[in-house]
Amino acid sequence: MLSSEKRTAFAWVDAHRRDWSGWNAHIWDLAETAWREYRSVEWDVTKLKSEGFAVEEGSGGMPTALSATWSNGKGPTVLAYAEYDAVPGNCQIADTFKAPRKGLSRFAGGHTDPHSALGIGSLAGALAAKAAMEKHGVAGAIRFMGEPAEKVRGSKPIHAARGYYDGLDAAVSFHPHYMLPYCNTCRWDTHCGPYHAAIYEFLCEDPETWLQGPGSGGPIPSAHTIARAPGANDAVIAMYTLSKMMRDHMLPHSGTWSVNEAILASGQATADNLAAGMALIMYAARTADAAMLAKIEAVLDRNAQAAAAAAHCTVNKHWVSKSRAGLANHAMAEVAFHNLELAGPPRFDDEAAAVARRLQQELGLEPMDRPFADEVSVLVHPEAAERRVRADIPAWQTHYTSDDYTEMTWHAPTARLYVGRAALKAPPGFVYPQWAMNALGGIPVTIDPTVASAAKAIAGTILDLMSDGEGLRRAKREFEARRAAGGDVKPWCDYPPPINFPWPDYVATAAGRRWWIPATAADRDIAERSR
Repeated sequence: MLSSEKRTAFAWVDAHRRDWSGWNAHIWDLAETAWREYRSVEWDVTKLKSEGFAVEEGSGGMPTALSATWSNGKGPTVLAYAEYDAVPGNCQIADTFKAPRKGLSRFAGGHTDPHSALGIGSLAGALAAKAAMEKHGVAGAIRFMGEPAEKVRGSKPIHAARGYYDGLDAAVSFHPHYMLPYCNTCRWDTHCGPYHAAIYEFLCEDPETWLQGPGSGGPIPSAHTIARAPGANDAVIAMYTLSKMMRDHMLPHSGTWSVNEAILASGQATADNLAAGMALIMYAARTADAAMLAKIEAVLDRNAQAAAAAAHCTVNKHWVSKSRAGLANHAMAEVAFHNLELAGPPRFDDEAAAVARRLQQELGLEPMDRPFADEVSVLVHPEAAERRVRADIPAWQTHYTSDDYTEMTWHAPTARLYVGRAALKAPPGFVYPQWAMNALGGIPVTIDPTVASAAKAIAGTILDLMSDGEGLRRAKREFEARRAAGGDVKPWCDYPPPINFPWPDYVATAAGRRWWIPATAADRDIAERSR
């Protein structure tokens, strides 16, 4: 039975479907990547201000972050948040064929999870709760954060360290589902683990001192016959290779942990006889606990020093993220899941099914009568999801996968909510290409059901936390007990926002907006063949 407050909130979501569907399509199409979400955050700021929120732009010293608050009198303060960063190399049109968005390289940004739906689902939920609070006189405040660069766990550790989560009574974290069994459920005991990401910057400042001999008296060796210094590119290659080789010696092969790398930039010289002066490589580690991170970090640091020495370089280390492991809160999970039950899981109508069948046909499959995976429209109780997770990981492992919502869990009772998104059934032995899942996240009829369910569940959760004093006190008691047992860990962030590195970006030219890698004939051929 819905309360009158929740009926108002759910009706707001339904009545404004065309609005938030358009908002979501807009953010999805912008597809701005980590630390460069300028247009996305500008849209959020404008929208929040128009809804009466007091907005701090550039919160925490991050140009694409925001902190907004709306108050309806004295009461609990509950946080929800948007993410809006996309992923380089995943540019995909919102349609049932493989092609980059118009005029862009296929290597441009694209939403994969998608964070566009995460942000708009959370925003619509907050605005629906606000409408109900105004109509029914529910006292309290909604804090709404804009969190950039989640793909590198960028903003939340910084916001945590700078006090933006202090004073909260509760937080609601939502993500479209990306793995089973975390689909239409909440995390229970096994929350996300810690994460480290750092950039190793190699500099070849004195290439002329590499070798001394005939012809080496000037900055340009005569006849280009003197062996040049290896330089920064060689240092990156050396570290990349050495770290791959040493992966087996970082940690024993038990539990779930990962180390991944991305080469950010290479400031190579354009003449073949000159050494590359600068190159950057980023390493990111996801583990079950902090001790595992420390062991990986020690190996990577040694590898960096060895690579620098071999390539006649120096190396500097710059932190991108230090994110803590998450704290569970059963009371919060129960509240959020109850409201997901009231909202219902996503339901995909005949129009959505027709889109799915066209996509299957495009891939050479026999279109299915029921093309969507059954799991995306089935609720899973948090304890049932927990049992399924625990069956796949060692008994000693306390955390699983990584996401930086965990920062909030140390500052307030937090629920981690997952809502199903369109995923297709596959014939035996067939794996759908990544572009197909990305496209379904941008086509309104296949992503809107996710946003609708999330918005209602978030709105209902916020309203319960505002009005159920005993329920909120129960969540706070559990939070205090778990934080004390965890050692009351303070934020790990001790570094400035890493905003000034050469993160991939869009650029404006006389011909319009394009990715920093221009569209090529191959991009245009892909688009043409797909039609």
